[in-house]
Amino acid sequence: MEDIVMLDAIERYIRGEMLPEERVFFEQLRKTNAVVDQMVVEHTVLLNQLNKFGERKEYTHTLQDVHTLLFESGEIKKPAPAKILVLWKKYKRVIAVAACIAGITALSISGLIAYFTPKPNVSEIAQLRQELSKVKNIARQTEAAIDKFKNSPSIRPVAPGKFGGTGFLIDSRGFLATSAHVVSKADSVYVVNNKGEYFKASTIYLNDTTDIAVLKIQDDRFQGSRSLPYGIRKSSADLGEEIFTLGFPRNEIVYGKGYLSAYTGYNGDTMSYQIAISANPGNSGGPIFNQNGEVIGVLSGKQITVEGVVFSSKSKNIFRAVEEIKKDSTPNNAIKLSNSSLVKGLDRVEQLKKIEDCIFLVKSY
Repeated sequence: MEDIVMLDAIERYIRGEMLPEERVFFEQLRKTNAVVDQMVVEHTVLLNQLNKFGERKEYTHTLQDVHTLLFESGEIKKPAPAKILVLWKKYKRVIAVAACIAGITALSISGLIAYFTPKPNVSEIAQLRQELSKVKNIARQTEAAIDKFKNSPSIRPVAPGKFGGTGFLIDSRGFLATSAHVVSKADSVYVVNNKGEYFKASTIYLNDTTDIAVLKIQDDRFQGSRSLPYGIRKSSADLGEEIFTLGFPRNEIVYGKGYLSAYTGYNGDTMSYQIAISANPGNSGGPIFNQNGEVIGVLSGKQITVEGVVFSSKSKNIFRAVEEIKKDSTPNNAIKLSNSSLVKGLDRVEQLKKIEDCIFLVKSY
């Protein structure tokens, strides 16, 4: 069964029947696994030979059909049996001598060919069987390698991402919020938790105006919790309110602390806040928490001209995104937002311990 699955995958790859993501994965597997690449080459040659054989057979059938049509239309005729009989009687001695000579010549040629040509013996057949057995073993090993690669908790793309940012769960079943500019130009998206585990994700909502995107983890290995430790605040935050964030400005989760410095963002944008906090490009898409562990915004971008001036899309934009998703979505995409924080009243260290498992590095490809 494994052999059939592998051969089917190879044939779909050769015929161009794979989905784009599946083809990218298979081509990467060819680059990193010489055995798989060799199997693809050999199978390509085999299919070409089979195609040529089929073409020759079809050509033969066409000739036979043409011959039949010409005979039925009277364009060609079969030689009369009477004439053949007369010729046989007239030249049977000459034909008999010629046949004897031809027979002796054929036997001589056969003897010479048998003498000079290596004989197909039992060892060659055994060798062929061994080669076939090797192909089957290679197929089984390759299938096992694919399964192991797919089921590995550290599954990841080989190439580095084009762009990185941060995302955080808004529903424990695998729905995340991040900045739209982090994933807007991505062909594919992966998210990485603080244990280094990679998960494939898809973008189900994107709004460039509010700079909010919603992702959904598409991976059976992901196991969400019953509830999130933090809530998402729908009302506005207060000026001067203490805030903190967790994000991935590098391949390690980083904590930052600051305060809300303005009710509006860049050029008076009412959909965002201005915050005073240390941030880098990898922080984009990260959650902004108040001291009670409530999400009040999503870190959006940094004003390059002024050091320390950072903007955050307001958390109410997350609620708007969820409402838009509900209008054009399946029941499986029904997101449930929570506005209650389970870390309220805890000291900051305990808050971070409970929150950090819900923060993800976002990699766009």
